Amino acid sequence: MNLTLLLDLDDTLLNTNLQSFIPAYFQALANELAPQITPTLMFRALIAGTQKMNESKDFTRTLREVFDEEFYPQIEVERGKLDSAIENFYDNIFPTLQNLTSPKEGAKEFVEWAFAQGFRIAIATDPLLTTKATHHRLRWAGFEPNQFEIVSTYENFHFSKTYPAYYAEVLGLMGWADNPILMVGNDLDRDIIPAKRLGLKTYLVDEEPASQSGLEADSAGSLSGLRLWLESIDLISLTPNFKSKESISAIMSATPAVLNGLLKNLDSELWSRKPSDNDWTLTELICHLRDTEREIHHMQLKLFNEKEEPFIPRPDTGVWASQRDYMHEDGISALEKFNIARRETFSFLDSTSDEAWMQKARHAIFGPTNFLEVAGFMAEHDRLHIQQAYSALKKL
Repeated sequence: MNLTLLLDLDDTLLNTNLQSFIPAYFQALANELAPQITPTLMFRALIAGTQKMNESKDFTRTLREVFDEEFYPQIEVERGKLDSAIENFYDNIFPTLQNLTSPKEGAKEFVEWAFAQGFRIAIATDPLLTTKATHHRLRWAGFEPNQFEIVSTYENFHFSKTYPAYYAEVLGLMGWADNPILMVGNDLDRDIIPAKRLGLKTYLVDEEPASQSGLEADSAGSLSGLRLWLESIDLISLTPNFKSKESISAIMSATPAVLNGLLKNLDSELWSRKPSDNDWTLTELICHLRDTEREIHHMQLKLFNEKEEPFIPRPDTGVWASQRDYMHEDGISALEKFNIARRETFSFLDSTSDEAWMQKARHAIFGPTNFLEVAGFMAEHDRLHIQQAYSALKKL
């Protein structure tokens, strides 16, 4: 059975003493930018920008956009003015920090074994650094970035590991395959707990597996111990569960982020190209998501808000593509409107109490149900069409 592995980087695949590495990194960057910015001002702006990234739940803006919006006004430098100095730093200065790290014992052997098993692997490192910095660190660990399906960085992600939506974004960008998934990392607060809140199984890289922290994960130990554990269990036991309020909210938050990431640089001609005779175009798919959100999901949420035990209709939306001539709409505009509609959805979800998530209803297709289950149908609808978009992009 295929397994998707999400692997943390620092202190999972690469020994990194962050208490030494981060100050050295910041100081080296300050030295490079010193002619234009005082170190004190730069440190303050870096910390503020990083905090904004950690707090951001905006699925329309990458973490780089969030960071830049905070960083550049604080240092009072126009965006773009420092690009050459920053590029030089990551090309020539950042690599000198390698001596503050070392490859994690057993990491290369474990990853090679995992690839030999046919496992899909993403590098699920906190996306707070640039692509160049992250790729350098992967090479320090003994790997090439192109070995992995996804390497999360601040240019291409919308959430940090603060939120379960980060893990949903990783899986969405991998096509939301319906197979077992395991998150592997060393940090309880940023690797294990948020992944479990999404509904994933987890493994804590801990040299003292009997420690209290290991109790939070599904298993714990070294990377060699991880291999033995995976060889000893039925991988079906690592199948995720996306039925909780938190997992549903995370998936629904990540869906527009994934679509924005997958489609933002898409050639205009590809929006209207059919992957095969029986497939929707990407424009048709996004128009379907937009109208389902506005006309079906919002209607269902309104019914829960207005009635004690509502009847939840489910109109046939499959005919809309031809009836409404989606083929001749603008895909980018439809995606923007889907983003707006999803924001409206969250204005309702965020104000819904835990008690209200258990409100009963009757569904036109599924019979007796409740708000949690109906919201779960919305999240499953998202996953289905992310799978469809991912498959279409592979065919185009």
